[in-house]
Amino acid sequence: MSAREDMLAAIRRALPRERDPQDIAATAEALALESIESRPRLPNSDLAEAFAARLVSDKVVGASVDRVARLEDAPAAVRRYCAVHGLDPTLVLQPDPDLQKLNWSGFTISASIGGDETLAVARARWAIAETGTLVFHSSPESPTLLSFLPLHHICIIDRAKILAHLEDYANAERSAPAPRNVNLITGASGTADIEGALVRGAHGPAFLHAIIVG
Repeated sequence: MSAREDMLAAIRRALPRERDPQDIAATAEALALESIESRPRLPNSDLAEAFAARLVSDKVVGASVDRVARLEDAPAAVRRYCAVHGLDPTLVLQPDPDLQKLNWSGFTISASIGGDETLAVARARWAIAETGTLVFHSSPESPTLLSFLPLHHICIIDRAKILAHLEDYANAERSAPAPRNVNLITGASGTADIEGALVRGAHGPAFLHAIIVG
């Protein structure tokens, strides 16, 4: 046998043998089960309650929350927020068709956002109860800058869109085309880079408020 044949024979011996499809499926199921079992248990089986509790649990997330029964009640919740914070009823509204149809009488509405906006209202695509995270996908109906430029960011989230863990979001979007930009927002913007002191609004909104619908 030539040196070339010796080398090729050694390579063939080193190649993995074909595995039984059932064995492969069993291994995949075991890995998936291990991933599920490793996820932290939520303190509340009600995902909306768990999400709300995480939002207000500590200074790191630093958000507030309100609840309404229907999407039509969202403008009233925004009014309450403005009253609590002493804000003028002026806001930038996400060009989401369902939000645009609501009764925003009494508000001054802007369709575009600038660098000195006080308040923006947007509808999140998903929420994650484990971390208190809101998920936004960029699109013509969901401009990215609404999540970064205002001082106050009000996020409306449907109760049915609250997921337990980040992995559940990945599974929910598995069959959807990837958007140009995905923003995972956990609380108000902040940094403690300078002398360990937490500063709000360092590179985004200083206040985050979630309105849970349903």
